[in-house]
Amino acid sequence: MERTAVLSHFRFYNSTTIQSSIYVKKLTPEALRFECDTANFDFKTTEDIENPTTVIGQDRLSSSMKFGVGMDRKGYNIFALGPNKTDKLGHIKQFLQKKAKESETPSDLCYVNNFEDEYKPHVLKLPAGRGCELMNRMDKLLEDLIPTLNSAFETEEYQNRRQALKEDVQQQQDQTFEDLQQKARDKGLALIRTPSGFSFAPLKDGELMSEQQMQELSEEEREELEEKTKELQKELQKIIQQMPSQKRKVRERLKELDREIASYALKELFRDIREDFSDQENVIEFLDEVVNDIIENVQNILSGGQQGGVAQLMGGQQQQQTGSEAAPKDHPILQRYRVNVIVDHEETEGAPVVYENNPNYKNLIGRVEYQSRMGALTTNFNLIKPGALHKAHGGYLILDARRLMLEPFAWEGLKRALKSGELKIESFAESYRMISTVSLEPEAIDLDVKVVLLGERMLYYLLHEYDPDFASLFKVEADFEDEIDRNDGNQQVYSRLLAGIIENNELRHFDKNAVARVIERSARLVGDNEKMSARTEEISELLEEADHWAGENGHDVVTEEDVKKAIEERIYRSSRLRDKVQESINREFIFIDTEGEAVGQVNGLSVSRIGNLMFGRPNRITARVQLGKGEITDIEREVEMSGPIHSKGVMILKGFLGERYGKDRPLALSASLVFEQSYSKLDGDSASTAELYALLSAIGEIPLKQSFSVTGSVNQHGKVQPIGGVNEKIEGFFDICKERGLTGEQGVIIPASNRKNLMLREDVIDAVKADQFHIYTVETIDEGMELLTGMEMGEPDKEGNYPEGTINHKIAGNLNEMARKRKSFTTSKDGREKEQT
Repeated sequence: MERTAVLSHFRFYNSTTIQSSIYVKKLTPEALRFECDTANFDFKTTEDIENPTTVIGQDRLSSSMKFGVGMDRKGYNIFALGPNKTDKLGHIKQFLQKKAKESETPSDLCYVNNFEDEYKPHVLKLPAGRGCELMNRMDKLLEDLIPTLNSAFETEEYQNRRQALKEDVQQQQDQTFEDLQQKARDKGLALIRTPSGFSFAPLKDGELMSEQQMQELSEEEREELEEKTKELQKELQKIIQQMPSQKRKVRERLKELDREIASYALKELFRDIREDFSDQENVIEFLDEVVNDIIENVQNILSGGQQGGVAQLMGGQQQQQTGSEAAPKDHPILQRYRVNVIVDHEETEGAPVVYENNPNYKNLIGRVEYQSRMGALTTNFNLIKPGALHKAHGGYLILDARRLMLEPFAWEGLKRALKSGELKIESFAESYRMISTVSLEPEAIDLDVKVVLLGERMLYYLLHEYDPDFASLFKVEADFEDEIDRNDGNQQVYSRLLAGIIENNELRHFDKNAVARVIERSARLVGDNEKMSARTEEISELLEEADHWAGENGHDVVTEEDVKKAIEERIYRSSRLRDKVQESINREFIFIDTEGEAVGQVNGLSVSRIGNLMFGRPNRITARVQLGKGEITDIEREVEMSGPIHSKGVMILKGFLGERYGKDRPLALSASLVFEQSYSKLDGDSASTAELYALLSAIGEIPLKQSFSVTGSVNQHGKVQPIGGVNEKIEGFFDICKERGLTGEQGVIIPASNRKNLMLREDVIDAVKADQFHIYTVETIDEGMELLTGMEMGEPDKEGNYPEGTINHKIAGNLNEMARKRKSFTTSKDGREKEQT
């Protein structure tokens, strides 16, 4: 539905006699609010709306996202920027999930033991869903491992072969000592075992000599026995020295026997799993490594980590080796054969879309955890935990940029991973040399992920300006629209958006009148009756609150009444400070006139935002003039209570005065402008028209109607320019007038270009309908002055003179008089100008 502002002509009169008939633009009630026509809706409630959606009017965003997702080059990650109260996460998630369904599901990611270097675990990639399958199969296999090995090592064949090996060793030892014993007897000596070891003793007639017999031996016989003893001791020493070597040979033979028995047992145990994963070469290699390691450590496994076998055999006492019956997850040795699945895509359809709500370093990059055992911290590859980058590998990772920046080392960790193209788990404390500990160094993963950052526009521009890496890593700018055009077609589409939000949030359905009020509120939120808000979070909050009040009112369907109640209650909750300001004005602690006339005084309008509420309030602006050198003093600027934009607006006033009144005369005045009772810093140029009205009034000594409040900025040519917050400003002055009692004389003057921003409250419109309050639009300062004074501005003739009784005539006359007076004070009796000080 097309709409044009409805205007009427209004005739003004002087308080005593008719001076002239001038025409100004007065807005009719129909021009104050662009109402949504429910006749254009083809539904009764949102339940009847087909194809509900949660994204509309984001063509630029969709184009950027499509390019960023489709661009398979390094650095083409995406920064989605837009205002707060926009459901950036919901929009981006919806887009990526749709795209992800068309993509291939990435591999499962697992970590397994590196049997050559346990501090550097290997990565194992498997087709989606097969990671957990391998992990479960290995856990089941390890549960059967010890019983299978026990059965193999308890067989009669193994025991016989083990016993045969024992007897063979024992026979070799016995035979060696028997040969040495016989050799000693041949030399008249006997090999005897003592508590301290072996020794040789002399024999006589086959019996050991007594002490008396040894003393009866001659010196020559003694020397001969000592010589024979030394020879035999050398041979005994050789035998003893050879015993460790023999034991090693025995251990090797025993170990070879264990390998043979274990290999036979494991071949059958691993047959099924090898067949099931025969198409995965990396899994077969891993299984081969597991088998080889089990074979090498079979006795440790059976003894629960305690050394057995050969040592027991050499001691001559064999123990029954039943092994440890502990579960694989608790067995200290069997843990090394498990599979640690860090990313499982069994239930993932297409590529993963991951949003990390807490993007700290560990949650992004992953971590290695530790266990405390007997006062010491230990770790292994089973304690490797994934980060968001692991979970999003092969897909998309969404992060909140502001939260990311607040986490120590997280931003640098993300950039390092994106630049290197590798995802390496390491402790940031170790990376920055805070501590030095022995830890795992898991094998790095080739990173394949598209990162999407969500943030405000200012954060994006700051990063682009000050972070040298940012532009090369996030090359795609996806910008959200703040608003969308409001027309019949888009209002229908907006209804689909509301239906989608209602459906997602499981709210009551809205009737078409309630939908119309939400659309109107949407236009009010953006301050433009030809636009609608694209800030879906803000709209979603309104829908939720309207649903609440529908429940309070016992409505099955949300009505227009419920929406209005939600809006009113939302404003009421936030309006304590606004009400305090209005109370101060009504109690005359803050001076604002709404009746009568005054020279050099006008009601300006400002707008304040506190929390969720933006509200307008009138401000008294005054001007005073005296003789001077054409200077205009901004008191706010002099005391440093104004911002640069406000100061710029005041300086423009001097340009306007000089162009209109200073071409053929010096401006021999000094003026001062101030916001009365202003106690905080202010900025903006929306009061520059009010300041100029006050200044012109003060120069021409022309009273201004105090029943008006004005807003708008002005340029040096006197053109009135648009400002923001026009609805709040009008309502702020209206509330004061209403509290004091509407007289039918009060109104607000706004820039003509702000007509398209009007979405006023119903009580304001009702007052306009009753001719109790008025809203006027002006395009120039002249129009505003005529409205505020009831006088014509006046056009100059060929000689530059203004008609008598006009505003310009009075201003020009007073300026001429001021110039004459200033000249008289600065000229000596002989006619020469004095030096000005």
